[in-house]
Amino acid sequence: MASGSSPEPAWRGDAWSATLTLRGPGGEPVDLRRTVVSHGLTELPPMRLHPDESGFHVVLVMPRARPLRARVPPAGRTRARVSALPRPTTAAQERAILDGVRHLLRLDEDLSALYTLLANDEQLSWAAAGAGRLMRGQTVFEDVVKTICTTNCTWSATVRMVGALVGRLGDPARGEPADTPYRAFPTPAAMAGADDAFYTDVVRAGYRGPYLRTLATAVADGALDLEALATATREDLPDDELERQLLAIAGVGPYAAAHIMMLLGRHSRLVLDSWTRPKYARLTGRKAKDATIGRRFRRYGPWAGLAFWLLLTRDWVAEEA
Repeated sequence: MASGSSPEPAWRGDAWSATLTLRGPGGEPVDLRRTVVSHGLTELPPMRLHPDESGFHVVLVMPRARPLRARVPPAGRTRARVSALPRPTTAAQERAILDGVRHLLRLDEDLSALYTLLANDEQLSWAAAGAGRLMRGQTVFEDVVKTICTTNCTWSATVRMVGALVGRLGDPARGEPADTPYRAFPTPAAMAGADDAFYTDVVRAGYRGPYLRTLATAVADGALDLEALATATREDLPDDELERQLLAIAGVGPYAAAHIMMLLGRHSRLVLDSWTRPKYARLTGRKAKDATIGRRFRRYGPWAGLAFWLLLTRDWVAEEA
């Protein structure tokens, strides 16, 4: 991947744990490592990659309870071990942890039809072994905020901005001291309540500061329902309309809209930016216009953008001999 993983947090032996089967709705395999490193946002808090990038830690927001630290390493090739610290106190909390991890890993997304197409593509047939699931945050709000923090800046600036937002405004995990780095992603209300000086001097968000506050205020006040975008079907909300709604958000341009759509499981748009275009040129040995790149992946229809992304990121995981 583009940058390194964080040191694995200390973990006690009295944590709660359960096993999660890594299978999609169509019975298709799920490659945990490929999912964990599916894009750069998985390196940002409240997530932390394991040192070998085989699994991850995350601070999960819990219903009617303090956030919990969760750990998700592999348990063989087809399962993951989900642990939480401190131990959940009710069966409902145990279900919420497993449901939260399933959500992050997109285990509800059926990629079996995509894998049928990939099997006939010499450059992409490898992905049918379980790649293509793009990890998401617990909320669409989290993914939109993080995406805005990637625009027109270096990766180190993105890390700084998201780190400040989570470190200063996120609720600490249960059982952790007040100065803990293990915090949940901040709520819209927490971000809306921060003043301009916070975004200018602490987050150092630049022109993004007013956009982030405006977005958080709209979500906190109920004027903007981002979470509804995650459950809307293509029949209810076609991709063109979804893109239009995203572009109406201050701070979201064509790149950001395509990136957010990808995290929403809408893969018809190709993420074309200053990293993807040169990477595609290196892989193919020549520069190509956006229209030419689009024609290469047209066969994939609603998965065109995901097929493009898979081609670009194959080398992010070392393949077994």
